[in-house]
Amino acid sequence: MVSKTDRIPAAERREQILEAATRVFGELGYAGATTDRVAKAAGISQPYVVRMFGTKEQLFIEVLERTCELIVAAFDRAVADEASDKPVGPRIGEAYVHLVETDRGVLLALMQGFILGHDPNIGPVARRGFLRIYDRMREVMTPDEAMRFMAQGMLINTLIASNLTVRIDEDERVDELFACTFGDKLGIVLEGLSRSA
Repeated sequence: MVSKTDRIPAAERREQILEAATRVFGELGYAGATTDRVAKAAGISQPYVVRMFGTKEQLFIEVLERTCELIVAAFDRAVADEASDKPVGPRIGEAYVHLVETDRGVLLALMQGFILGHDPNIGPVARRGFLRIYDRMREVMTPDEAMRFMAQGMLINTLIASNLTVRIDEDERVDELFACTFGDKLGIVLEGLSRSA
């Protein structure tokens, strides 16, 4: 636990908790995660988490909003990278792959949000986030390109979230699917995922 001499500003502490919660919700799912597990992952007390966020549901909603914000920010940086000789679509795709390589919890928390789309409180947040990402794609792509990009992103999410990586080199179908999905970036993606696991 943190002593009085180790006090961290509230905004920094909030981000620390959200980072830990992203990992915990990603690893355990919404149903399996608890505010106690989040507190332990953040290195603080469970009452502090509850005092800051209220409920597990509100904490997850803020994790989901933060996740969508991280994705949109990564896409914005990729779009703004005019020094790159690559078209905008591949730049955004690489930005997404890099994001999930460095923080697998981002994509797993996002998937948890989509799974809970039927929930009366979480569902609207997940839909808003999905459409916000789509809107950002529509600013730089045609509707068809944006749809294909989103579909490719969901395929990437599914491959990684379902942990099919454990079947690479054991199942030709898995090898083929990963090779088609990631192309010459497959080695880099697998290395990144092994670091973030």
